[in-house]
Amino acid sequence: MEKINKILNREINLLKDGVKNGKSPYHLFSLTTINKRYPETRTVVLRDVEVDPLKIFFNTDYRSPKIKDIQSNPFCSALFYDENRKVQLRLKCESVIHYLDDIAFSRWQKTALQSRKCYMGPFSPGSKIDKWHPNFPLELKKKNPTKESSEAGYKNFSSIELQINELDILELHHDGHIRFQSSKEKNLFYVSP
Repeated sequence: MEKINKILNREINLLKDGVKNGKSPYHLFSLTTINKRYPETRTVVLRDVEVDPLKIFFNTDYRSPKIKDIQSNPFCSALFYDENRKVQLRLKCESVIHYLDDIAFSRWQKTALQSRKCYMGPFSPGSKIDKWHPNFPLELKKKNPTKESSEAGYKNFSSIELQINELDILELHHDGHIRFQSSKEKNLFYVSP
């Protein structure tokens, strides 16, 4: 049990590092939702990690198709992979959409101007358009918005909370793999001091 806790703690700490460290293999992850009958997978940016209970967060445009997927079925999965260490982290999650609430507002306040620009676009993500458009105000093509003008994007901003129901860690080793699962019911989601 001690070795499992050590691995679990290590991976949670690496997830925390992935929030701020853009070079971390855990900064980006694959999110899979269900679109009617079919899975939809895309890459999102890890924005926060909370422990006890374990939760991860990412931001997305509220007009995005993934919002509709989550509204129809809040259950999803997240996949992280560290190629150098040969470690795969799979999470079964239940998602909560934060839109125009205290959590969304707090996360919006921490969003950089260059990222806020992405929420100022006239088109919903995934929209079919007749010709290419950067999907942000054209006057911002080579610059960031001011903080004041960027507030126009808040109406399209949402923060998605993924509550972790089950976690599966796989370490690939040529002399024998290590794999284990943990869940909320087993009460193993904690980080030792």
